[in-house]
Amino acid sequence: MRRSQEDIEDELLILRCQDGERDALASLVARWQPRFGAFAWRLTGDRESARDVVQESWLAIVKGLRRLDDPACFRTWAYRIVRNKCADWTRRRVVRREGERLLNEETDHGDTTRAVDSEANEEASVIRQAMEELPPEQRVVLSLHYLDGMGLQAISESLGVPVGTVKSRLFLARNRLRSVLERVTS
Repeated sequence: MRRSQEDIEDELLILRCQDGERDALASLVARWQPRFGAFAWRLTGDRESARDVVQESWLAIVKGLRRLDDPACFRTWAYRIVRNKCADWTRRRVVRREGERLLNEETDHGDTTRAVDSEANEEASVIRQAMEELPPEQRVVLSLHYLDGMGLQAISESLGVPVGTVKSRLFLARNRLRSVLERVTS
């Protein structure tokens, strides 16, 4: 596999980070923060929560960076951390919502209403809503492949599943997204 100039620069930054250079860590964060933020936002659907998740992710990344044996694996390793932190956030949100639902039932306040999405770009909003209907494993694969430009092998490594599983999830996700979009837009 041919490495790009950006890949080589990242590997050098990681080696410098592992040597304890603070300016290298600042550069690494500056390069990857927007990507991780966009990825976390796509998984959580909430910009503020995505920021929190990415911050938690950076803490884990910095803590584990010295143990990263191969700097070339940074991208898949770091995306896996962000994905896991998003999964943790989702689990906490589900527990919190269930608690709120039970509290609402007990106090007879009824259901709360969701705020209307004020997204200027309606098409992006429709796609985002359609993606939210996908199972998490399909949403993650679509996001990594189409929005982060990762290949099947990189996705496989990030998710810790075989390439064949990535292919089948991607196939199923495309079909399901297509049917959801057809239903929503018709």
